[in-house]
Amino acid sequence: MGQTFYTILQENARTSGTKIALIGSSDSLTYNQLLERVDRLAEGLNQRGIASGERLCLLAHNAIESFLLFGACARTGAIIFPINWRLSSAEVQAVLNLAEPKMVIVDAANLGTLESIEVDSIPLRAIIGIEPQEGWLSFDDLSQEAVSEFPVVKADDAFVLLTTAAVEGVPRAATLTHANILTASDQLIDGLGLTPDDRHLAALPLFHVTGLGLSLATLQAGGANIIQERFDPADAVGLMDQHQVSLLASFPPVLATLLEAREATGATWDSLRYVLGLDAPEMIQRLLAESGASFWTGYGQSETSGVVTLIDVREKPGAVGKPLPAAELRCFDEQGNEVPVGAPGEIVVQGPLVFQGYWRDEDANLYAARHGWHHTGDLGRFDEEGYLYYLGRKPEKDLIKSGGENVYPAEVEFAIASLAQVSAVCVIGVPDETWGETVMAVVELKPGETLTDQEVIEAVTARIAAYKKPRRIQLVEVLPRTSEGQIDRAAVKATYGGE
Repeated sequence: MGQTFYTILQENARTSGTKIALIGSSDSLTYNQLLERVDRLAEGLNQRGIASGERLCLLAHNAIESFLLFGACARTGAIIFPINWRLSSAEVQAVLNLAEPKMVIVDAANLGTLESIEVDSIPLRAIIGIEPQEGWLSFDDLSQEAVSEFPVVKADDAFVLLTTAAVEGVPRAATLTHANILTASDQLIDGLGLTPDDRHLAALPLFHVTGLGLSLATLQAGGANIIQERFDPADAVGLMDQHQVSLLASFPPVLATLLEAREATGATWDSLRYVLGLDAPEMIQRLLAESGASFWTGYGQSETSGVVTLIDVREKPGAVGKPLPAAELRCFDEQGNEVPVGAPGEIVVQGPLVFQGYWRDEDANLYAARHGWHHTGDLGRFDEEGYLYYLGRKPEKDLIKSGGENVYPAEVEFAIASLAQVSAVCVIGVPDETWGETVMAVVELKPGETLTDQEVIEAVTARIAAYKKPRRIQLVEVLPRTSEGQIDRAAVKATYGGE
């Protein structure tokens, strides 16, 4: 059967029951209390017909209730799908269509997103934190006294769905098993040296593989998560000192805002040991100079349950680390042959960190798993010492990483192309001091047509999440094209990406 996330909670309750597991804005739970509340919630879900394999969609900011749902799903065998609350209503609708959930849970802050969505077909609906409305249950009323027999949940059963690439507006979801999640946690625990004394600032959303991974790894290590509902730098630095936080995740501009808030408030960060993520070298150097923390980075994606390499940035500047013990990595050419050391190739992965597959997308699964390896769509190279260097996305898998969020150019291009004045568009990522990388749209207008930057932005935000909108827009008469008449993305980047 193997371990599951629920058996981890059982073991922690047995060995460290009185130790704090979660600290929220108005409540905290020991491991004993966490297990008791998970069991009661699982019972309530079971009595309402949530069977093994059913999907529960969660549209909510970080809260103790979120962690309870992860535990209850692990107990019942249900699959939890945390939805990115930055998505537009149309994008959330697409996720719900993909998941076909038996239940959706939403908090007060995100209830408005569902107002224009058809949710009546979802059998069970619950609200966190406010009085229930017509057709909605109160989250607190879901829990019942535990009396049921539950199904045997196996390590290789699906546990979590995480949204990944959206192809022409249609989302994909990576299916992660209990074994995926627990193995990933083991790698973080061993790689960073996490102990029961560690405390993690759980500010990064749980729909993000890094936020989820560090939060669950902290629980697996027997530590505590300090839950921040939404990231606020002034509040965060206070929580870090108050609760002796030792671990946090950071993507631009998180670290910059934290360092500024620390300076403004006089916070000490005496307990901080690890910051894990991505950032500009100068910002990392400032962290190292102004605190006792180390900065760790790595390579990974949702499909690999998080990082498959991990490194203290001081060990080998520029590298993203060596493969973790549970991951086997290579760089392949287009024919599936391993390239020589130092040569670029597509990063491919094998091992227990590789996901179960894309939810209900067999064509994508066959393509991603060709040659017997998971193909990441990313380019990299290995040096003679076995360190991996990340070189970017393959052209057909172009991806923009802005502030820790993935933006797929095709999504933005699809929205802009809906404008009648537009004959073609190419969306690229360009360097940005604040966000690391930002979205730029190069828009080809039809002859005689005009268009404003604001009209382009509104076309995007009307269809997809606002964080995907272009921050730079270039209107052109003609986009560069290949000899076959296709838009030459490399030429667009070379011409407009360096401005």
